[in-house]
Amino acid sequence: MEKRAVVCLGELLVDFVPEENGLPLSEVQTFRKAAGGAPANVAAAVAKLGGKSRFIGKVGRDPFGEYLRAALAEAGVEPALVETDEARTGLAFVSLKENGERDFLFYREPAADMLMRKEEVEEAWLQDAAVFHFGSVSLISEPSRMATLDAARRARVHGAIVSYDPNVRLPLWRNADFARRIIVDQFPFADIVKVSEEEVAFLYGEGVSLEKGARLILGAGPRCVVVTLGSAGCRLFTSSGEVTSPGISVQAVDTTGAGDGFVGGLLYRLAADGVKASRLEEAFADSAFASGALRFANGIGALTTTRRGAIPALPTREEAERELAGEA
Repeated sequence: MEKRAVVCLGELLVDFVPEENGLPLSEVQTFRKAAGGAPANVAAAVAKLGGKSRFIGKVGRDPFGEYLRAALAEAGVEPALVETDEARTGLAFVSLKENGERDFLFYREPAADMLMRKEEVEEAWLQDAAVFHFGSVSLISEPSRMATLDAARRARVHGAIVSYDPNVRLPLWRNADFARRIIVDQFPFADIVKVSEEEVAFLYGEGVSLEKGARLILGAGPRCVVVTLGSAGCRLFTSSGEVTSPGISVQAVDTTGAGDGFVGGLLYRLAADGVKASRLEEAFADSAFASGALRFANGIGALTTTRRGAIPALPTREEAERELAGEA
């Protein structure tokens, strides 16, 4: 039977990653160009693991757009890209602390991906979706917000699990209150939501526990919520229970794309195992499946931090299995 795809829609941009950690952007002398953008990273993670993936997005008709198209193809992702002369491809400059954590400076006012219109998303790009994945960056403004939500609705009609990662990047938003409202308003569109512990605090307040935050998200309609805890692993919540999975120990160099690697690993497993949206809770109630899928996702996220960049750092299935075998 032909594989069904993990289909991701949203921003695709060029990350300029410093060659040296520990410097503010004003002092960085050399950068390495790397393909990035959270939904694109997820698509690449799935493809590099051997899954079928497709990325839907919009790029400028410029050299950076050409570079990104080639980067997706090299990673094994099917590019479903719309080109435009209206705006340039988005750029992000990244500074890295000594522990690999990041600060971003974005050039995207507007970037091409912000101009994606719903009529530009072809039905054929959604018909074979096992999973449809999106983030919040494409929700910041119109027309990309409507394009994203319309595509999620159409993919669900075709039987896809709808996955949502808020991936909060506050410098891109008008203000924090607006970001919070738009992000929370989209939870009913999703079957599975991935958030970090920092994002739970941003959305619901510093004093709100992870358990309460996850329950609030579940109450909006998703079937399960995964809270990532950085190097400590993750916790998955459903209406019937919780599963905790510890982190995988690695020497982190650059955390860019780690959360996207985690999401890609998890969505790859859901697609490969043929899990349906209506069976998500049942799948994660199976302790063997839940522990295996979350450990695998943790491993992909962890390995992504051991190299610079996002898409270039994502591991293959062979690399992941070798590392996880050593951790067993």
